Amino acid sequence: MSMKRRQFLILSTLSGLGLAIFAKLFRSQTAQSSNSKSTDTTNLASEPAASTLADIPSNPTGEKPLLRFVSVADTGTGATGQYAVAAAMTRHQQLNPYDLVILAGDNIYNNGEIEKIGAVFEQPYQALLQQGVKFQACLGNHDIRTDNGDPQVSYSGFNMPGRYYTFRRGDVQFFALDTNGNADWNAQLPWLEEELSRSDAPWKIVFGHHQIYSSGHYGLNQPFVQTLTPLFKKYGVQLYINGHDHHYERSKVINGTTYLICGAGAGTRPVGHSEWTAHSAEQLSFAAYEVYRDRIIISGIGTDNQVFDQGIIRLQSA
Repeated sequence: MSMKRRQFLILSTLSGLGLAIFAKLFRSQTAQSSNSKSTDTTNLASEPAASTLADIPSNPTGEKPLLRFVSVADTGTGATGQYAVAAAMTRHQQLNPYDLVILAGDNIYNNGEIEKIGAVFEQPYQALLQQGVKFQACLGNHDIRTDNGDPQVSYSGFNMPGRYYTFRRGDVQFFALDTNGNADWNAQLPWLEEELSRSDAPWKIVFGHHQIYSSGHYGLNQPFVQTLTPLFKKYGVQLYINGHDHHYERSKVINGTTYLICGAGAGTRPVGHSEWTAHSAEQLSFAAYEVYRDRIIISGIGTDNQVFDQGIIRLQSA
């Protein structure tokens, strides 16, 4: 029996011991720099990417978004690239006010040392913090190298009530995951399904550090394709946000979910283009979101303050 066949059988029957097997399998998978590009892309549709724009287009009807927020990941270097992205985030906040940042892991390089928090978080984002912008973080693989990331969970600036958690902003409910291989999957996966099943939010957004669909260094994450994406489809998750790969990539809509990589928050690595890719770029950047009742507009914004990608997620009728 092939490895892929055995992997499928294990992951399709997860419970109890099976979840422990999943965690072990995921650790093995993420230890490799897989660049696999094969996937089942049934029911895959896309929104056209916009050409380069000087600013996010105004709404001709005058409709105001219900929520604006941004996301960024793989930030915590304290180096020039992080400051450049932070400056662009600040400029965007001045033009398009927002008060929420999704910080998708690897918040402190190289080993999650909390004593570096001033240099790699408080100083780079000082202008945003002074404006009352709230950062909601999750743990990356570098973050758990010191005390398993517990000091970051306790740090007030990251607003983490636990290693995984949920919070709501109006019509949008966010679900933060610990996607590391040593995560407590026995508890976390049932928790995620329970919270998704209970949510009556029109918009459901999940974020974690590790990639699911990626055309970069780590490639396709088969364990998560088998384990997480069925939950996204079942409960109508429209967006998954992550880092880990150091590039920007917006996927086509896959079984109702868009996958957004925003891991170029301080440095970049090369990225290709796969059958699931709507737009990818090896470019220091962050992602900005405008949420309306019937759509979310996603914009990729570089350190030159230009919008280099734009896509729309449309709310599907139940």
